[in-house]
Amino acid sequence: MGSLLRSVSAVRWGELCDATGAAAGGIPPLLSRIAYGDEDTARIAIDELGDAVCALGFVVGEATAPTVPFLLELAGSPHVACKAEVLDLLGSICRTDQWHSAAAATQGRKHDASYRQQTGWEAASRIAVHAGRSVIERVASSVRPEEATPARKLLQVMDETPPFPEP
Repeated sequence: MGSLLRSVSAVRWGELCDATGAAAGGIPPLLSRIAYGDEDTARIAIDELGDAVCALGFVVGEATAPTVPFLLELAGSPHVACKAEVLDLLGSICRTDQWHSAAAATQGRKHDASYRQQTGWEAASRIAVHAGRSVIERVASSVRPEEATPARKLLQVMDETPPFPEP
C-alpha cells in the first residue's frame, strides 16, 4: 500500500464485519483509493467507506474501530484529496450512539444483553477517534481553511462527545 497505510495489512479484515454486517475485506482497497486516487476516485471511495464503517451515518460495526487509525493517518497526510470528507466521517463515527441508545431503551428486559457486543464496537470506535486528537489538532492549525475548518468542527464534536463510561 505504500508508505501511507503500510500497517493496514496487519489487521485481520477477513475476520471482521463492517457496519452493514458484510465481510470487511473491502475496507483496505477503499482506504488505498482514498490515499492514492485522484479526487473523484477518493470521493467515491470515502462514500463507500462511510457506508461500510458508519452505515447511515450513525451505525458502527466491528471493523469501524480498526479503521479509525487509518482514517486519522489519511487526515494527517498532506496529499489526501478529500481530507474534509475523511474528517466528517471521523465526526460521524465519534457521534454514534445508536447501540448505546438501543441498549438503554431495553435495559432490564431480555434483549438488554444482546447489545453488549455492539456497544463495545461503538465505545472502541469513539475511543479510537479521541486517540487521534493530536493529529486533528495539527490539521486544525493548517493555514488552509478547507482543512482547518472541518478539523476544528471535529474537535468540537470530540469535546461534546467524550468516550462512553465503562459499563
